[in-house]
Amino acid sequence: MGHHKLGVVPSGVELGAAITLSAVVVKEARYKRLCKSKKILTVNGKFPGPTLHVHKGDTILVDVYNRGIYNITIHWHGVKQPRNPWSDGPEYITQCPIKPGHRFTEKVIFSEEEGTLWWHAHSDWSRATVHGAIVIHPKHGTSYPFPKPLGEVQLIFGEWWKADVMQVYRQFMASGGAPNISDAYTINGQPGVLYPCSKRDTYKLKVEYGKTYLLRLVSAAMNEILFFAIANHNLTVVGADASYTKRSTNDYVAIAPGQTLDCLLHTNQNPNHYYMAARAFTAGPIAFDNTTTTAILQYNGNYTPSSSPSFPSLPYYNDTSSAYNFIFSLRSLVSENHPVYVPIHLKKRLESTIAIKTFPCYPNGTCQGPNGTRLAASMNNISFAIPQRFDILEAYYYHINGVYKKNFPSFPPFVFNFTEDYPPLYLNTPKRGTEVKVLKYNSTVQMVLQGTNLVAGLDHPMHLHGFSFYVVGWGLGNFDKHNDTKNFNLVDPPFRNTAIVPRKGWIAVRFKASNPGVWFMHCHLDRHLTWGMDMAFIVKNGKSPQTSLLPPPPDMPPC
Repeated sequence: MGHHKLGVVPSGVELGAAITLSAVVVKEARYKRLCKSKKILTVNGKFPGPTLHVHKGDTILVDVYNRGIYNITIHWHGVKQPRNPWSDGPEYITQCPIKPGHRFTEKVIFSEEEGTLWWHAHSDWSRATVHGAIVIHPKHGTSYPFPKPLGEVQLIFGEWWKADVMQVYRQFMASGGAPNISDAYTINGQPGVLYPCSKRDTYKLKVEYGKTYLLRLVSAAMNEILFFAIANHNLTVVGADASYTKRSTNDYVAIAPGQTLDCLLHTNQNPNHYYMAARAFTAGPIAFDNTTTTAILQYNGNYTPSSSPSFPSLPYYNDTSSAYNFIFSLRSLVSENHPVYVPIHLKKRLESTIAIKTFPCYPNGTCQGPNGTRLAASMNNISFAIPQRFDILEAYYYHINGVYKKNFPSFPPFVFNFTEDYPPLYLNTPKRGTEVKVLKYNSTVQMVLQGTNLVAGLDHPMHLHGFSFYVVGWGLGNFDKHNDTKNFNLVDPPFRNTAIVPRKGWIAVRFKASNPGVWFMHCHLDRHLTWGMDMAFIVKNGKSPQTSLLPPPPDMPPC
């Protein structure tokens, strides 16, 4: 193992060379929040976990040791991992989990990403506490497409339960209903002054007057989209999901689980203390954590701070117009150094409904879903079943039959008024299956993700592993392929790895299938992922060794 620590930029390392990082040790540690102490799963004893610093194009090696009591995997969220799904991390999709007492050396290959991403556990609900930021600095000798800020800081949003998260997960799975909502949101692991026993440890960001800072926002929340704002200050978005955007100045932002935003903060207000705050955005008919997490922006200097700092004006919980006005306003930065390659000539057109649905209760069971059912979720009427004996990548690579089927539909099997108020009840029960969609290497793909109003119409942040995609269009209601395509943005659409499908609406995304392997797609609200709102792509090899899947590492965790 090398001497570089997670969180330190190694100097003098050749670009693209493999860097071995110190061990990542997944282990339990005791933490106290909301007046109550409990053991949580951590990386190296830290919550949130350490920040990983790399440069664009680096390849690193990370030794992951599981010293906890649960199986674990680590996902490098938004890292494309060209030709290398072996280290991507989703449990039973690209690897079997690392068992307690075992280790796995992960090769993490960075390519076009530049900006902020994050890493997190991708097994059960462990990611509630096992997560941290990834900062991808520009290549050596190059700079940001904006003036260099005085300082940079990561702000990681999370959710906290007083109960053991794995207990919450087990109860949720057993009940067939919705999971218990969290007890708090956190900023860099701290709930803030509005929660009991939390004021003293509130996160404080100390700044100089008249300077510019780069805030790297990461949403590690489990089940809620969040609004975030800083009292009396604007945020200028310059990047999203490790891709630069045109500058967009706002007095609040909206960020979904899985997403990152890079924002410039100009400290141009009277020196004082100002609250930073985040709370949920949710427009659906569901219970949610309606608390507010805070941190403090604290100017340096000699002054007497206000006894009660200013509080930011956040949009209301169900303010869809404020949420969508921000979410769909972002545009890719287009320049000589940052070209945009939106696929124009399409080889593959896919459409998928995404829906909350229900299954009948188990025989003699008591289920807490609507009318005594079990809640479920689906894409194109298939509720995804995670394999248990082999992972999909292993089955694909070694030609093991019976693990998955190649029948994921290219279009919804049932066509109806997807967003009407009272859709037919017979549509509420999905099929169960492990279905993948096979894509030819380098095929240009358009995928329309259509929200539905079955059981509960909700927003869904959809995440694709192995790729970022261009969000070329969106709308409310049902997608109209004849009229809506006329308004697609093919000039500067945002390039995301996680994009929100609006409630009772749709988005259209495009990408080039130039990354061979098995790649998971799923809703990043963990309750929906757990219910089956997921599928997988298999991208076939190209015609040369350089366009083909890399061989598996020798220490892949066994099933």
